[in-house]
Amino acid sequence: EETQKDFNTINDELCSNATQANLYANILMPIMGNIGILQYVLLAITGGALAVSGAAGLTLGAIVSFLQLSRAFSMPVNQVSQQLNAVVMALAGAERIFELMDEEAETDDGYVLLVNAKFENGSLSETAERTGLWAWKHPHHDGTTTYTQLKGDVRFYDVDFSYDGENDVLHNITLYAAPGQKIALVGATGAGKTTITNLINRFYDIADGKIRYDGININKIKKNALRRSLGIVLQDTTLFTGTVMENIRYGNLDASDEEVYGAAVQANADGFIAMLPEGYNTVLAGDGSGLSQGQRQLLSIARAEVADAPVMILDEATSSIDTRTEAIVQKGMDALMQDRTVFVIAHRISTVQNSNVIIVLKQGRIIERGNHEELIAKKGEYYQLYMGMLELE
Repeated sequence: EETQKDFNTINDELCSNATQANLYANILMPIMGNIGILQYVLLAITGGALAVSGAAGLTLGAIVSFLQLSRAFSMPVNQVSQQLNAVVMALAGAERIFELMDEEAETDDGYVLLVNAKFENGSLSETAERTGLWAWKHPHHDGTTTYTQLKGDVRFYDVDFSYDGENDVLHNITLYAAPGQKIALVGATGAGKTTITNLINRFYDIADGKIRYDGININKIKKNALRRSLGIVLQDTTLFTGTVMENIRYGNLDASDEEVYGAAVQANADGFIAMLPEGYNTVLAGDGSGLSQGQRQLLSIARAEVADAPVMILDEATSSIDTRTEAIVQKGMDALMQDRTVFVIAHRISTVQNSNVIIVLKQGRIIERGNHEELIAKKGEYYQLYMGMLELE
């Protein structure tokens, strides 16, 4: 009801503004037109009277040419009045564009880079070609550079966070995700699950505490390097107009055709792609309207697979599809999670049972942690969620 009230207020305001705008726009044109005609009539009468009286020595030719000039003068004035409306609308649009252009750029004071690496004589070194092994390149003030292997060890230490600077959304969050572990975040809507993942990829910066990635404070890592090391599968899949192949390759623009095929097979997407009219060369509409929700989801999993990132964030990608499709998508997800550190945001308890650690969040605090068996034995919040006594939504 509150939303309805807000909407009605905005709607009424729009209606009143649109009515006034049309009123003025439609009044202006006839007024300008009539002023031009009145001017013509006045000139004709005045000129005629002066010519008849012979007072000003006016000839008929002078009057006619004067009338012609007055018509030529009022014509552009009429046209400008017509275009005034378009000019005002253009100014409103320009204001928004300039607002966007004046927006401050995202600050990035990170200096640790992500590079392809290989082991040479027992030590890590940088390499140009993709080896499947990544390293953090850490330049030091003395001109030396050290390399740390990217393993996917993510740790939160006493993290507090607030979107508006006043109300804390997260309180004192401490959690550890060792390389290759699957961490599930469970809790009602608004408990802070997605916020935690948004802090890992630095869409927001924390108010207090520390987040370390392979022992490096994430504020020191350059944002594009940090985000390149994370694979993200969200509930909404963003596709663009292009072939299936191009849509999957978006995860890693340097991927070869073979890597794209391999990713699709891993993600379980190969089956439905083969049934499309032109297979991998089928052109998809921008909104993916030719595909079902499950098929779009499989494409986003294939996209994450081809990116081959060591850390995965899955914002419960199976919540908007039916149970049968979920089984197929889940297989694709399982392949994606192999040997990677994974953060799963769960809307269905069934998807988190095999996690190494399940973290139960409530109003921005961690209230329980442990694996499935431990939490069931505890008979706390997770137990109630699992038994269906509490709703997640």
